[in-house]
Amino acid sequence: MKRIFFNILTLIIILSLTSCRGPSEENSNPINDVPPGKTLSKAEQLMEGMTLEEKIGQLFIIRPESLNLSLAPEQISNSKAYGATELDSPMIESLERYPVGGVVIFQKNILSPTQLTGFVDEMQGQSKIPLFVGIDEEGGSVSRIANTEGFDVTKYESMEAIGLTGDSKNAQTVGLTIGSYLKQYGFNLDFAPVADVNTNPDNIVIGNRSFGSDPVLVAQMVSAEIDGLHEAGVMSCIKHFPGHGDTKGDTHKGFVSTEKTWEELKQCELIPFANASGHTDMVMISHITAPNVTSDGLPSSLSKEMIEGKLRKELDYDGVVITDSMAMRAITEAYTSGEAAVKSILGGVDIILMPENFVEAYNGIYDAVKSGTISEKRIDESVLRILSLKEKYGLLK
Repeated sequence: MKRIFFNILTLIIILSLTSCRGPSEENSNPINDVPPGKTLSKAEQLMEGMTLEEKIGQLFIIRPESLNLSLAPEQISNSKAYGATELDSPMIESLERYPVGGVVIFQKNILSPTQLTGFVDEMQGQSKIPLFVGIDEEGGSVSRIANTEGFDVTKYESMEAIGLTGDSKNAQTVGLTIGSYLKQYGFNLDFAPVADVNTNPDNIVIGNRSFGSDPVLVAQMVSAEIDGLHEAGVMSCIKHFPGHGDTKGDTHKGFVSTEKTWEELKQCELIPFANASGHTDMVMISHITAPNVTSDGLPSSLSKEMIEGKLRKELDYDGVVITDSMAMRAITEAYTSGEAAVKSILGGVDIILMPENFVEAYNGIYDAVKSGTISEKRIDESVLRILSLKEKYGLLK
């Protein structure tokens, strides 16, 4: 009798333990380990299930031509030739293999309103995670759509002309007008407004792309244009931190430096950036070196001192940081695409824009993670910022 009672008691204990046991290790999911009361965002849920390859892909916004692996870097970067205007089978295969975070459209990718909308829709349809679809549509000389024949959109003389009105409502109208037609064609990101203060008459890069030479006026105009873009449902990206308005050189062509100290930059160039740091969706980091601000001798786009130390800590910016085009000679003359990509991520960048050789840059980061040079935790920090921004704009369904 005692033996029967003992066996029954043992069975009850075993059944009790079994029913209380958590999910098996094979079926465990990190989402189930979330503390009671906390709900994961869509971005967090998505990231939990992503492979390392998918995470690394999110760190890139590229030209569509970079999905054509048969093209050489100089063909991809050509301003007029070799433009992709539709998505073919090899490009679809590349998008599956290298699931990038976004694409940027140039004038050579645009033939007509119908073609442009179809092309953007094709790329979104073939991407597992919705893409950033960006464009340089500043209003004025740098306007890929407005300066293409066949598009019935508002054209602006320049942002300098808007600044000369002294009325920030005009800048807000610019943002709303440009943002509205960008949204119509499938874009969700405008690499604008230009936050540079145009204080150097010898400047060959910024000029009338800037709202003017008064930093306070520029700050007001920049914030107002961001309001307009946001009203249209389009993301903003202010550029070119820490300020390209007082430089003489062109980073497209080579090394460019500013001799100003941080305190001097704070008196002028940084005012629009600081004013918009809690408002903009992205900040674009230039390739300018600043030897009197940082000690590492690196272009700002690769400098942890500039990105983490100055932009994030001193200006308290916690949003997405994107490089200027990594195909510019200021980068390519000194670094391979892989080296530049790794250095930029180590420096604190979230998104690498248009590396000269995308596959080499992608593989460079992958190898750096595998070797321990870059931790996967560091990758996750950027991916979560990126996905959270996509969630904010309703891209994550």
